[in-house]
Amino acid sequence: SYAGSEFNKYSDRINDCAQFLGFGLAPDAQKGMYRLKLRTARFCHVRTCMVCTWRRSLMYKARAYKALPGILADYPTVRFLFVTLTLKNCPITELKQHILHLNKSFSRLARLKDFPALGYIKTVEVTRGRRGDAHPHLHILMMVKASYFSRNYVSKKEWCAWWKRSAQADYTPILDVQAIKPSDSPLGLLAEVVKYQTKPNDLIFADREWFLEYTRQIKGTKAFALGGVFKEYFKEIEKDETTDEMIGNTESQDDVDEGELYFNWKYNEKKYRMINND
Repeated sequence: SYAGSEFNKYSDRINDCAQFLGFGLAPDAQKGMYRLKLRTARFCHVRTCMVCTWRRSLMYKARAYKALPGILADYPTVRFLFVTLTLKNCPITELKQHILHLNKSFSRLARLKDFPALGYIKTVEVTRGRRGDAHPHLHILMMVKASYFSRNYVSKKEWCAWWKRSAQADYTPILDVQAIKPSDSPLGLLAEVVKYQTKPNDLIFADREWFLEYTRQIKGTKAFALGGVFKEYFKEIEKDETTDEMIGNTESQDDVDEGELYFNWKYNEKKYRMINND
């Protein structure tokens, strides 16, 4: 909870977030019925708000899904890798410093002569360790040439050596490299990469001091970074969020019926109740 802290204003904003929801009635041709489509809402845009985190993840997925077909059309033979890069846990009070170190280490990795990615999207995820420390790590969706799996293959041992050198570590860090099968769409992993910076449960069940320190530490940090050809195709993903995008109001509303339903959040009942329009 932010109440009584230097983030007290966040507490008020989160408390008021999504209290009021307005839905339009959109026809579902396949099922022969109407479905509710969110049309109006007031979001707080606080980075640690659970509602905004969920809606933000949907927005990022929509942006990414819109960009991917263009890449696949222009680079029909490419393959994809899902790479996770880690370093040792750090005290929560040193999280920002370690995130900066992770990002600088990856920049050194990406500048290596044999780095195989034609393009990539990189995100920082932070999980809470069992001892109350922080575990920042990187998820990267990389696009590589098909020849990566033949003459240009990089073994896990080589990846580990590259990452150790780039991170200037005195130990061998843990990493994971998954190849996406040619028959599989990268959309699923793209959604995985862009979903959350921190898992909601890690924030919900964190003690107050950890939560407050986490908020201090992530302030000013970036959730995403693009490299290579992805900078052109995925540039929309880095734009500031808008309420319309978080609602889903970026497309034509011609398919929505004039009928509308409105709901208010009832704190004492912990549920939404429809507002009577009579």
